[in-house]
Amino acid sequence: MEGTNMMFIFGAILIGVGLMFALILSRYIGMWFQSFVSGTPISVFNIVGMSLRKIPPRVIVNAKINSYKAGITQISVSDLETHFLAGGRVLDVIAAMIAADKANIELTWRQATAIDLAGRDILAAVKTSVYPKVIDCPQRGSSQQYISAVAKDGVELLSCARVTVRTNLAQLVGGATEETIIARVGEGIVTAIGSAETHLDVLASPQTISKLVLEKGLDAQTAFEILSIDIADITVGENIGARLRADRAESDKRIAQAKAEERRAMAVAAEQENIAKVTDMRAKLVESEALIPMAIAEAFRSGNLGVLDFYQMRNLQADTQMRKSISKECEEKESE
Repeated sequence: MEGTNMMFIFGAILIGVGLMFALILSRYIGMWFQSFVSGTPISVFNIVGMSLRKIPPRVIVNAKINSYKAGITQISVSDLETHFLAGGRVLDVIAAMIAADKANIELTWRQATAIDLAGRDILAAVKTSVYPKVIDCPQRGSSQQYISAVAKDGVELLSCARVTVRTNLAQLVGGATEETIIARVGEGIVTAIGSAETHLDVLASPQTISKLVLEKGLDAQTAFEILSIDIADITVGENIGARLRADRAESDKRIAQAKAEERRAMAVAAEQENIAKVTDMRAKLVESEALIPMAIAEAFRSGNLGVLDFYQMRNLQADTQMRKSISKECEEKESE
Protein backbone atom coordinates (compact mmCIF):
# COMPACT_ATOMS: atom_id res chain seq x y z
CA MET A 1 0.00 0.00 0.00
CA GLU A 2 2.82 2.36 0.88
CA GLY A 3 4.61 1.50 -2.41
CA THR A 4 1.50 2.38 -4.34
CA ASN A 5 1.24 5.72 -2.61
CA MET A 6 4.89 6.50 -3.31
CA MET A 7 4.45 5.68 -6.98
CA PHE A 8 1.35 7.83 -7.10
CA ILE A 9 3.22 10.77 -5.51
CA PHE A 10 6.21 10.25 -7.80
CA GLY A 11 3.94 10.16 -10.86
CA ALA A 12 2.21 13.36 -9.75
CA ILE A 13 5.56 15.07 -9.35
CA LEU A 14 6.63 13.95 -12.81
CA ILE A 15 3.37 15.14 -14.32
CA GLY A 16 3.76 18.51 -12.56
CA VAL A 17 7.32 18.91 -13.73
CA GLY A 18 6.27 17.95 -17.23
CA LEU A 19 3.46 20.46 -17.23
CA MET A 20 5.77 23.20 -16.00
CA PHE A 21 8.36 22.27 -18.61
CA ALA A 22 5.70 22.25 -21.32
CA LEU A 23 4.38 25.58 -20.10
CA ILE A 24 7.88 27.11 -20.23
CA LEU A 25 8.57 25.69 -23.67
CA SER A 26 5.16 26.62 -25.04
CA ARG A 27 6.19 30.16 -26.00
CA TYR A 28 9.43 28.93 -27.54
CA ILE A 29 7.53 26.24 -29.44
CA GLY A 30 5.12 28.91 -30.66
CA MET A 31 7.98 31.00 -32.08
CA TRP A 32 9.55 27.88 -33.58
CA PHE A 33 6.27 26.95 -35.25
CA GLN A 34 5.85 30.52 -36.53
CA SER A 35 9.29 30.44 -38.12
CA PHE A 36 8.67 26.95 -39.47
CA VAL A 37 5.45 27.82 -41.28
CA SER A 38 7.14 31.00 -42.59
CA GLY A 39 9.74 28.94 -44.41
CA THR A 40 12.75 29.87 -42.29
CA PRO A 41 12.81 27.40 -39.40
CA ILE A 42 14.83 28.22 -36.28
CA SER A 43 15.50 25.37 -33.88
CA VAL A 44 13.89 25.39 -30.44
CA PHE A 45 17.29 25.00 -28.81
CA ASN A 46 18.53 28.09 -30.65
CA ILE A 47 15.50 30.05 -29.45
CA VAL A 48 16.05 28.90 -25.87
CA GLY A 49 19.72 29.78 -26.18
CA MET A 50 18.77 33.33 -27.16
CA SER A 51 16.97 33.75 -23.84
CA LEU A 52 19.98 32.41 -21.98
CA ARG A 53 22.20 34.92 -23.84
CA LYS A 54 19.84 37.78 -22.81
CA ILE A 55 18.59 38.21 -26.39
CA PRO A 56 14.82 38.66 -26.88
CA PRO A 57 13.86 35.71 -29.15
CA ARG A 58 10.74 37.43 -30.45
CA VAL A 59 12.82 40.29 -31.93
CA ILE A 60 15.23 37.94 -33.70
CA VAL A 61 12.46 35.61 -34.98
CA ASN A 62 10.38 38.50 -36.32
CA ALA A 63 13.43 40.10 -37.95
CA LYS A 64 14.38 36.81 -39.64
CA ILE A 65 10.84 36.18 -40.89
CA ASN A 66 10.47 39.76 -42.21
CA SER A 67 13.79 39.66 -44.07
CA TYR A 68 13.10 36.20 -45.53
CA LYS A 69 9.61 37.11 -46.72
CA ALA A 70 11.02 40.28 -48.30
CA GLY A 71 13.49 38.20 -50.32
CA ILE A 72 16.58 39.09 -48.28
CA THR A 73 17.94 35.64 -47.55
CA GLN A 74 21.63 36.37 -46.94
CA ILE A 75 21.06 37.50 -43.34
CA SER A 76 21.51 34.69 -40.81
CA VAL A 77 20.20 34.37 -37.28
CA SER A 78 23.77 34.67 -36.03
CA ASP A 79 24.12 38.03 -37.81
CA LEU A 80 20.95 39.28 -36.14
CA GLU A 81 22.10 38.14 -32.71
CA THR A 82 25.54 39.71 -33.17
CA HIS A 83 24.06 43.07 -34.17
CA PHE A 84 21.67 43.03 -31.19
CA LEU A 85 24.49 42.25 -28.75
CA ALA A 86 26.49 45.12 -30.27
CA GLY A 87 23.70 47.50 -29.29
CA GLY A 88 22.00 47.77 -32.66
CA ARG A 89 18.33 48.19 -33.51
CA VAL A 90 17.66 44.96 -35.36
CA LEU A 91 14.07 45.58 -36.47
CA ASP A 92 14.89 49.08 -37.74
CA VAL A 93 17.83 47.77 -39.76
CA ILE A 94 15.69 45.02 -41.31
CA ALA A 95 12.92 47.53 -42.12
CA ALA A 96 15.49 49.85 -43.73
CA MET A 97 16.97 47.06 -45.83
CA ILE A 98 13.51 46.00 -47.00
CA ALA A 99 12.65 49.60 -47.96
CA ALA A 100 15.97 50.00 -49.78
CA ASP A 101 15.50 46.72 -51.63
CA LYS A 102 12.00 47.69 -52.80
CA ALA A 103 13.28 51.09 -53.94
CA ASN A 104 16.24 49.52 -55.82
CA ILE A 105 18.73 51.24 -53.52
CA GLU A 106 21.93 49.30 -52.93
CA LEU A 107 22.33 48.68 -49.20
CA THR A 108 24.24 45.74 -47.78
CA TRP A 109 23.89 44.24 -44.31
CA ARG A 110 27.38 45.46 -43.41
CA GLN A 111 26.59 49.03 -44.46
CA ALA A 112 23.24 49.03 -42.68
CA THR A 113 24.65 47.75 -39.39
CA ALA A 114 27.58 50.17 -39.55
CA ILE A 115 25.20 53.10 -40.06
CA ASP A 116 22.98 51.91 -37.21
CA LEU A 117 25.86 51.39 -34.79
CA ALA A 118 27.22 54.84 -35.70
CA GLY A 119 24.09 56.33 -34.15
CA ARG A 120 22.36 57.32 -37.38
CA ASP A 121 18.69 56.60 -37.96
CA ILE A 122 19.06 54.09 -40.78
CA LEU A 123 15.32 53.84 -41.47
CA ALA A 124 14.95 57.62 -41.72
CA ALA A 125 18.02 57.74 -43.98
CA VAL A 126 16.50 55.23 -46.39
CA LYS A 127 13.18 57.11 -46.35
CA THR A 128 15.05 60.31 -47.20
CA SER A 129 16.69 58.51 -50.11
CA VAL A 130 13.25 57.56 -51.44
CA TYR A 131 11.45 60.78 -50.49
CA PRO A 132 13.87 63.75 -50.68
CA LYS A 133 14.05 66.13 -47.74
CA VAL A 134 13.83 69.94 -47.83
CA ILE A 135 16.29 71.90 -45.66
CA ASP A 136 15.77 75.60 -44.93
CA CYS A 137 18.81 77.86 -45.26
CA PRO A 138 19.17 79.56 -42.80
CA GLN A 139 17.81 76.85 -40.55
CA ARG A 140 14.28 77.46 -39.37
CA GLY A 141 14.12 78.60 -35.77
CA SER A 142 17.65 80.03 -35.75
CA SER A 143 18.40 83.62 -34.71
CA GLN A 144 19.42 84.52 -38.27
CA GLN A 145 16.39 84.66 -40.57
CA TYR A 146 18.15 85.73 -43.79
CA ILE A 147 21.50 85.33 -45.51
CA SER A 148 23.06 88.77 -45.92
CA ALA A 149 25.20 89.41 -49.02
CA VAL A 150 26.38 92.56 -50.81
CA ALA A 151 26.60 93.00 -54.58
CA LYS A 152 29.43 94.93 -56.26
CA ASP A 153 27.31 98.12 -56.34
CA GLY A 154 27.21 98.09 -52.53
CA VAL A 155 23.53 97.18 -52.08
CA GLU A 156 22.75 94.50 -49.49
CA LEU A 157 20.42 91.63 -50.41
CA LEU A 158 18.67 89.47 -47.78
CA SER A 159 17.78 86.02 -49.06
CA CYS A 160 16.71 82.58 -47.85
CA ALA A 161 16.80 79.30 -49.76
CA ARG A 162 15.34 75.82 -49.66
CA VAL A 163 17.68 72.95 -50.38
CA THR A 164 16.25 69.62 -51.55
CA VAL A 165 18.50 66.72 -50.57
CA ARG A 166 18.42 62.96 -50.39
CA THR A 167 20.58 60.68 -48.30
CA ASN A 168 23.84 59.41 -49.74
CA LEU A 169 24.01 56.01 -48.02
CA ALA A 170 27.56 55.38 -49.21
CA GLN A 171 28.82 58.39 -47.21
CA LEU A 172 26.34 58.32 -44.34
CA VAL A 173 29.05 57.03 -41.99
CA GLY A 174 31.65 59.76 -41.60
CA GLY A 175 29.87 62.20 -43.92
CA ALA A 176 29.01 65.76 -42.90
CA THR A 177 25.54 66.52 -41.57
CA GLU A 178 22.81 69.05 -42.38
CA GLU A 179 24.66 71.87 -40.61
CA THR A 180 27.50 71.56 -43.13
CA ILE A 181 25.06 71.67 -46.06
CA ILE A 182 23.43 74.81 -44.64
CA ALA A 183 26.81 76.48 -44.07
CA ARG A 184 28.08 75.64 -47.57
CA VAL A 185 24.90 76.79 -49.29
CA GLY A 186 24.99 80.06 -47.32
CA GLU A 187 28.61 80.58 -48.35
CA GLY A 188 27.75 79.85 -51.99
CA ILE A 189 24.86 82.34 -51.97
CA VAL A 190 27.08 85.06 -50.50
CA THR A 191 29.73 84.39 -53.16
CA ALA A 192 27.18 84.39 -56.00
CA ILE A 193 25.59 87.67 -54.93
CA GLY A 194 28.98 89.24 -54.24
CA SER A 195 30.13 88.47 -57.79
CA ALA A 196 27.09 90.20 -59.36
CA GLU A 197 27.76 93.64 -60.84
CA THR A 198 24.54 95.15 -59.47
CA HIS A 199 21.79 93.97 -57.16
CA LEU A 200 19.33 94.49 -60.01
CA ASP A 201 20.94 91.61 -61.90
CA VAL A 202 20.27 89.31 -58.97
CA LEU A 203 16.68 90.49 -58.57
CA ALA A 204 16.08 90.04 -62.30
CA SER A 205 17.27 86.41 -62.37
CA PRO A 206 17.64 84.81 -58.91
CA GLN A 207 17.96 81.39 -60.55
CA THR A 208 21.53 82.31 -61.48
CA ILE A 209 22.37 82.08 -57.78
CA SER A 210 21.09 78.51 -57.64
CA LYS A 211 23.03 77.61 -60.79
CA LEU A 212 26.31 79.04 -59.49
CA VAL A 213 25.89 77.38 -56.09
CA LEU A 214 25.08 73.96 -57.58
CA GLU A 215 28.16 74.13 -59.81
CA LYS A 216 30.41 74.32 -56.73
CA GLY A 217 29.70 70.71 -55.69
CA LEU A 218 28.71 71.62 -52.15
CA ASP A 219 27.61 68.06 -51.27
CA ALA A 220 31.13 66.62 -51.47
CA GLN A 221 32.07 64.54 -48.41
CA THR A 222 28.59 64.95 -46.93
CA ALA A 223 25.88 62.45 -46.07
CA PHE A 224 23.50 64.04 -48.59
CA GLU A 225 23.17 64.62 -52.30
CA ILE A 226 21.85 68.07 -53.25
CA LEU A 227 19.08 67.82 -55.84
CA SER A 228 18.11 71.48 -56.12
CA ILE A 229 18.58 74.87 -54.47
CA ASP A 230 15.64 77.24 -54.73
CA ILE A 231 15.68 80.89 -53.64
CA ALA A 232 12.52 81.20 -51.52
CA ASP A 233 12.77 84.92 -50.77
CA ILE A 234 15.07 87.83 -51.62
CA THR A 235 14.76 91.36 -50.24
CA VAL A 236 16.74 94.56 -50.75
CA GLY A 237 18.48 95.69 -47.56
CA GLU A 238 20.71 98.67 -46.85
CA ASN A 239 22.92 100.51 -49.32
CA ILE A 240 26.07 99.54 -47.49
CA GLY A 241 28.32 100.93 -50.24
CA ALA A 242 26.81 104.41 -49.90
CA ARG A 243 27.08 104.26 -46.12
CA LEU A 244 30.74 103.23 -46.36
CA ARG A 245 31.45 106.03 -48.82
CA ALA A 246 29.74 108.54 -46.51
CA ASP A 247 31.76 107.26 -43.56
CA ARG A 248 34.93 107.53 -45.62
CA ALA A 249 34.07 111.09 -46.70
CA GLU A 250 33.43 112.04 -43.07
CA SER A 251 36.75 110.50 -42.09
CA ASP A 252 38.56 112.35 -44.91
CA LYS A 253 36.92 115.60 -43.80
CA ARG A 254 38.13 115.13 -40.24
CA ILE A 255 41.63 114.36 -41.50
CA ALA A 256 41.60 117.51 -43.65
CA GLN A 257 40.36 119.59 -40.72
CA ALA A 258 43.09 118.19 -38.52
CA LYS A 259 45.73 119.03 -41.16
CA ALA A 260 44.30 122.56 -41.61
CA GLU A 261 44.36 123.10 -37.86
CA GLU A 262 47.96 121.93 -37.85
CA ARG A 263 48.87 124.41 -40.59
CA ARG A 264 47.04 127.23 -38.75
CA ALA A 265 48.89 126.45 -35.54
CA MET A 266 52.18 126.47 -37.45
CA ALA A 267 51.27 129.84 -39.04
CA VAL A 268 50.41 131.32 -35.64
CA ALA A 269 53.69 130.03 -34.27
CA ALA A 270 55.59 131.54 -37.22
CA GLU A 271 53.78 134.88 -36.73
CA GLN A 272 54.70 134.98 -33.05
CA GLU A 273 58.26 134.13 -33.99
CA ASN A 274 58.36 137.01 -36.52
CA ILE A 275 56.89 139.40 -33.92
CA ALA A 276 59.62 138.36 -31.54
CA LYS A 277 62.21 138.97 -34.25
CA VAL A 278 60.76 142.46 -34.98
CA THR A 279 60.82 143.31 -31.30
CA ASP A 280 64.40 142.17 -31.09
CA MET A 281 65.38 144.26 -34.13
CA ARG A 282 63.67 147.34 -32.63
CA ALA A 283 65.60 146.85 -29.43
CA LYS A 284 68.80 146.73 -31.43
CA LEU A 285 67.71 149.88 -33.34
CA VAL A 286 67.03 151.75 -30.08
CA GLU A 287 70.39 150.60 -28.80
CA SER A 288 72.08 151.84 -31.98
CA GLU A 289 70.27 155.21 -31.83
CA ALA A 290 71.43 155.62 -28.23
CA LEU A 291 75.04 155.50 -29.49
CA ILE A 292 74.53 158.40 -31.96
CA PRO A 293 74.80 161.26 -29.37
CA MET A 294 77.91 159.65 -27.97
CA ALA A 295 79.40 159.43 -31.45
CA ILE A 296 78.55 163.12 -32.11
CA ALA A 297 80.15 164.18 -28.86
CA GLU A 298 83.24 162.18 -29.69
CA ALA A 299 83.32 163.86 -33.13
CA PHE A 300 83.13 167.27 -31.47
CA ARG A 301 86.02 166.42 -29.17
CA SER A 302 88.17 165.05 -31.94
CA GLY A 303 87.45 167.99 -34.27
CA ASN A 304 85.85 165.89 -36.96
CA LEU A 305 82.49 167.68 -36.64
CA GLY A 306 81.95 171.43 -36.42
CA VAL A 307 79.06 173.43 -35.04
CA LEU A 308 77.93 174.47 -38.53
CA ASP A 309 77.92 170.86 -39.70
CA PHE A 310 75.88 169.87 -36.68
CA TYR A 311 73.17 172.46 -37.33
CA GLN A 312 72.99 171.52 -41.02
CA MET A 313 72.38 167.93 -39.99
CA ARG A 314 69.63 169.05 -37.58
CA ASN A 315 68.01 171.16 -40.29
CA LEU A 316 68.10 168.17 -42.63
CA GLN A 317 66.44 165.98 -40.01
CA ALA A 318 63.71 168.58 -39.37
CA ASP A 319 63.06 168.96 -43.08
CA THR A 320 62.76 165.17 -43.47
CA GLN A 321 60.37 164.98 -40.51
CA MET A 322 58.23 167.77 -42.00
CA ARG A 323 58.05 166.06 -45.38
CA LYS A 324 56.92 162.77 -43.71
CA SER A 325 54.22 164.63 -41.78
CA ILE A 326 52.90 166.38 -44.89
CA SER A 327 52.91 163.09 -46.85
CA LYS A 328 50.97 161.37 -44.08
CA GLU A 329 48.30 164.12 -44.01
CA CYS A 330 47.85 163.87 -47.79
CA GLU A 331 47.40 160.14 -47.62
CA GLU A 332 44.77 160.52 -44.90
CA LYS A 333 42.83 163.06 -46.97
CA GLU A 334 42.91 160.86 -50.04
CA SER A 335 41.66 157.91 -48.07
CA GLU A 336 38.72 159.96 -46.80
